Amino acid sequence: MARKAPSTTTPRKAPGFSESYMDRRADPRNDFYRYAAGGWMRTHPLPRDKARYGAFTELNEWNLISLRKVAEKSAKDAVIARGGTAALVGKFYRSALDRRSREKAAFGPVDDLWRAAGAVRDGDDVARVLRKLHMEGIGAGFQDFSKVDDRDSGVYAYFLWQGGLSLPDKDYYLSGSFKKTREQFLSHVRAMFEMKGLSPREGKAAAASVLRVETSLAKASRSRTDLRDPVKNYNRVEAAELGSRYPRVSPLGYLDDAGVSAKYAVVGQPEFFASLEASLGEKDADDWRSYLEWAVITDSAPYLHAEAEDENFDFFQRKLMGQKEPEAEWKRAIKVVDRMVGEALGELYVADYFPEEARKRAADLVQNLSEVFEGRLRALPWMTDSTKAEALQKFKRFRVKIGHPVKFRDYSKVRVEREDYAGNVRRAAAFEVARQAARVGAPVDRDEWFMTPPTVNAYYSPETNEIVFPAGILQPPFFDHRADDAVNYGGIGAVIGHEITHGYDDQGRQYDAIGNLRDWWTKEDEAAFKEKADGVVKAYGSQEVLPGLKLNGKLTLGENIADLGGLSIAYEALTRRRKKTGGAKIGGLTSDERFFVSWGQVWRQTISDQEARRLATIDPHSPGKIRAVIPAVNHPAFDRVFPPAGGRGRKGPKIGVW
Repeated sequence: MARKAPSTTTPRKAPGFSESYMDRRADPRNDFYRYAAGGWMRTHPLPRDKARYGAFTELNEWNLISLRKVAEKSAKDAVIARGGTAALVGKFYRSALDRRSREKAAFGPVDDLWRAAGAVRDGDDVARVLRKLHMEGIGAGFQDFSKVDDRDSGVYAYFLWQGGLSLPDKDYYLSGSFKKTREQFLSHVRAMFEMKGLSPREGKAAAASVLRVETSLAKASRSRTDLRDPVKNYNRVEAAELGSRYPRVSPLGYLDDAGVSAKYAVVGQPEFFASLEASLGEKDADDWRSYLEWAVITDSAPYLHAEAEDENFDFFQRKLMGQKEPEAEWKRAIKVVDRMVGEALGELYVADYFPEEARKRAADLVQNLSEVFEGRLRALPWMTDSTKAEALQKFKRFRVKIGHPVKFRDYSKVRVEREDYAGNVRRAAAFEVARQAARVGAPVDRDEWFMTPPTVNAYYSPETNEIVFPAGILQPPFFDHRADDAVNYGGIGAVIGHEITHGYDDQGRQYDAIGNLRDWWTKEDEAAFKEKADGVVKAYGSQEVLPGLKLNGKLTLGENIADLGGLSIAYEALTRRRKKTGGAKIGGLTSDERFFVSWGQVWRQTISDQEARRLATIDPHSPGKIRAVIPAVNHPAFDRVFPPAGGRGRKGPKIGVW
């Protein structure tokens, strides 16, 4: 009998690999996911405060306990009195939990922005208020940010990108399958406007205006699959031409407001900005006024009084994602502190919870996996010598970051008050906007991180040609110093291999050794790669996420290539290590069996249908079950490790690139 779903999740011990999570009654060849993690799924129904729950979530929940201890220690009066990083974290955390001050303030912390939006009368006013909101970190209308220039990786460039949508994707506005969601969205927007003081009639009209503007933005937006093409989405436009192309949007006005000059900007989707420019001259100002007012209240709602916060949750988490209850308030507070001043929180976290020994052990694993991948590059049969030389040069320039930055970000200019949660969020967001603006045209800081130290994740950055593993993921079930090699190589080993492979997936392969977007492939090698990649698209695209809903094999191509490569590389690295250390049975499983089961357990999860559908629309990662199964059963060793009856293997070609 299935267990009743718990209302919340606070683990009693660190998550890890366990034979008890398996279901040995299942045939691994017919249902590997159930075989590897069926016992866990049977005893872990979806908690009411989650839209999905799995190994990543379990570790994140365990991490939150540690972060809570850090935050509560920092929030003590004596610590705050001393000032510094701990005081900043402590005051931010206390402000989030100060329900009395939040209730008293209501919408007060954003009334100035609301009034500015309400003063809009024409397209020029819209552009002016858009700039004001962007300076506060509210990405209405579109997105703008600075990052490493894809074609000149030594400097930061200013980027303009499509955006401005409240719903997860353009399909939510345009597809008939999301008609009910749009109706719920209209009701939610109307409720928020009425909460702010509009009459029911005014609220209904304002909600309709918001949907009209956002639908127009959605129609002009590229699909998420098209956004994966780095060449198509890199369009350098010189400063003078920007002003003539988009006089109302006035893109460089955002940098001017920050006191920064730029010679050019990279316009990701020119047709989107052409549509936006036209709409500022044609649209009814009432529509834009309502849209901007909406941007103010929806962006700030999670940090305001309970009525606004609860209404925000009801739509964006309960209806859109299927999460039945909010997380505990302290968890929500920690996550916001991590998002807004994450390196301050991370600095305190690593001091208490990330020993140097953990970094060294992880570095050894990275070295082992790297040796395997380099060997594969050298022996790759389908790649010609000229392309292979470039690929090896790129690999030699690979950088690895483990645990946390060498220097943490300085937030001393962020004013944090004990009784002003929404204000703290605004000031931290404005600080980040100013920080990004100030670096446009400046040399790239190669020591910068794009994830905070407690993050349970990892990434590859093509522009800097580096793989990064925050302290948060270097724990069980991914990395456990007490576990055998097979478990660790099936966990963090495959994650490391995954990130290495990203440097050579369908996107990463287009960047060279120093991180520049440059075509260094021969036509012959490019064709060979695409033929193999097409096989991956076809195989994954045949999988169902929900009945009648197929996985988008093109959207998930990069992550799928990385999964296939990561598991394969990790297995070879384990095989090499086992020649030195041996591999006796443990828990009734051989070393090879434990490797594959460890991989399967990393992707264990339960998920709501709403969240599964949302992720299938927007997420470049395949669902957990598909990630667990396809790379495992596709591996050449799988048939030997889990032999079929009669000794016959599966027919058909293996998929993969590396």
